[in-house]
Amino acid sequence: MSVAYMLLATAASFLFLCAVFVPLERVFPAKPGQRFFRPKWWLDFCFFIGQYLLWGGLVLWVLSYFRTGLTSIVPAGFREMVASQPWWLIGIEVVVLSDFLIYWGHRIQHKVDFLWRFHAVHHSAEHLDWLAAHREHPLDSIYTIGLINLPAFVLGFPMESLAALIAFRGLWAIFIHANVRLPIGPLRCLIGSPELHHWHHDKARDSGNYANLSPLMDKLFGTYTCPDHEPESFGIREPMPGNYLGQMLHPLKPRRRKARAMAQQKTAPDARDGS
Repeated sequence: MSVAYMLLATAASFLFLCAVFVPLERVFPAKPGQRFFRPKWWLDFCFFIGQYLLWGGLVLWVLSYFRTGLTSIVPAGFREMVASQPWWLIGIEVVVLSDFLIYWGHRIQHKVDFLWRFHAVHHSAEHLDWLAAHREHPLDSIYTIGLINLPAFVLGFPMESLAALIAFRGLWAIFIHANVRLPIGPLRCLIGSPELHHWHHDKARDSGNYANLSPLMDKLFGTYTCPDHEPESFGIREPMPGNYLGQMLHPLKPRRRKARAMAQQKTAPDARDGS
């Protein structure tokens, strides 16, 4: 694939997403008055360019390699049994299994510090819109997209169907980060929406709403939350570099100094004891 083609595809994707989401954000804003070039817009634009020109191919290569490895593990008889089912039933199975896996995988990302250090890059966005959805570390992308597509790999979905599924989930991920509020009434218990995912980006690390397409998993496991207003602020409580390269390298830095400081803090004599 030539560099010129990749640049053209990236520009076309950017214009397409602008044409779809900018009008939505203007007509149905979750936070009225948020400018197109809001703070850190250029940082998120760097993430967008990085995804399309640098990391997208790597993520797909890793997924393809992973899928090939699973093909040799999953018995052929099992694949044939799955393939004999109606297409709509296979689709339901994939969606339900994917949502189950990504729910727990996502919840673990917020609990396990090693995973959180990569996922925190995504949560460091203090302004949400369609472009902020692209602020994601490539290793975090591999983890997330791998989990989401694991059922499709195991069930033997053809690559064409997988590409369509990945594209759909990618657009869905952009939509739920958009600066849009479209209250859907009782349907919000069945269908994910920006009003749900925005609360996931509240500064509290354990704000809930970990599911992907449908909030049913959050309902089932007690992590569903949806107040009738937007969070006061987004982001994280820990320091994070404010530039692209810094955010790429930040999760890879050793945490010994931080761990040592915390240990010293715990073992330091309490001044109130007079010691």
